[in-house]
Amino acid sequence: MKAEQRVKAEEPEDPVKRVALFVTCVNDAVFPATGVATVRVLERLGVEVDFPAAQTCCGQPQFNTGYRAETAPLVRRTVRAFEGYEYVVTPSGSCAAMVRHHYASFGAEAADLAPRVYELTEFLVDVLGVTDVGAYFPHRVTYHPSCHGLRLLELGERPRRLLEAVKGLELVELPGAEECCGFGGTFAVKNPDVSAAMGADKIANALSTGAEVLCGADNSCLLHVGGMLSRQGAPLRAVHLADILASTEEEPWR
Repeated sequence: MKAEQRVKAEEPEDPVKRVALFVTCVNDAVFPATGVATVRVLERLGVEVDFPAAQTCCGQPQFNTGYRAETAPLVRRTVRAFEGYEYVVTPSGSCAAMVRHHYASFGAEAADLAPRVYELTEFLVDVLGVTDVGAYFPHRVTYHPSCHGLRLLELGERPRRLLEAVKGLELVELPGAEECCGFGGTFAVKNPDVSAAMGADKIANALSTGAEVLCGADNSCLLHVGGMLSRQGAPLRAVHLADILASTEEEPWR
């Protein structure tokens, strides 16, 4: 179900007081600071954040590789972990898309969870009705829209609107922004040469902007391009959108 069909942008019906954080396994294992940043942003906006400790992998890698039987117990565990929450927020478009677009095929309980899961930027804009979250980030930034957020969730301008409202931030256009960075989960493992070539194109386009930061809303993509940037010693850092939104004048991003 499209976001605009669920809640009209910037017209929240009632104040949201409590959500569950769906941190995702990639963030939990590799980028825990993004989970912390997400909590900081939500709490700054008056939202209480719970972290159901029973959550693990949502099953996306297994599902995308064709292992449906192995995906099923992960789906059931995720459904149980977030039972009773009206809003489940995640800083990952790919995992949100997995739940929203594929969980319904695993039964009624899984289908019930699907519309309650929101990617961070659509939750901020559509549900809380905010674009200015009080952030401060005095850097030149270019934004990469990941494939799941762009094509499955149809996040559209939501991430850009949030970035444009950040104090001190200069947002510059990324050439070829809608082109895949080459990660694609297991695609990068099965097709490493193609994946690396696509990543190199994305990096070249990002470097051409003169930006200090390549921003994205999915750390799986940023893991891919960030690793390539690091190996090249490039003067550009890959940073999750949540980390930018969490940065303030009192507690700036480092």
